[in-house]
Amino acid sequence: MDIEQLVNRIEEVIDSSKSVPLSQSKMVDPDAIYDIIDEIRNQYPEDLKQARWIVKQRQEMIEEAEREVNRVLEDAQERARDLVDETQIVREAQSRAAEIAEDARADAREVRLGAEDYADEMLANLEVNLGKLLTSVQRGRDRLQGKGAQG
Repeated sequence: MDIEQLVNRIEEVIDSSKSVPLSQSKMVDPDAIYDIIDEIRNQYPEDLKQARWIVKQRQEMIEEAEREVNRVLEDAQERARDLVDETQIVREAQSRAAEIAEDARADAREVRLGAEDYADEMLANLEVNLGKLLTSVQRGRDRLQGKGAQG
């Protein structure tokens, strides 16, 4: 069950609680609320683990792209050295090495940007969900505190 559903359950518990006679206060079962709050707390680590995993995956993708760039550059340099005796072949090899290196850099840049966009999207979703949760929890606390003060 996701955090939003758990917050909705808190509201349901409050809404379905019996009213205190001659007041607008309600008698809320604290154990029911605490159980739901515990479930919410259990959900938070999963969301945070997922966000951390996304950031870690992004970093690994960037590192892999950088290793690939270095490998391609080393390969291109080695090939160019092997062909140094023939001027035309050397020029062609250098040109191709530059193209390969630029393609690898472009690929690395694209992978990095894609990973950053994905991580940002996941973190933005997490931020929105946490904001909703915070608002719902505060609303529930406000209701509890407002109702308790009247009784």
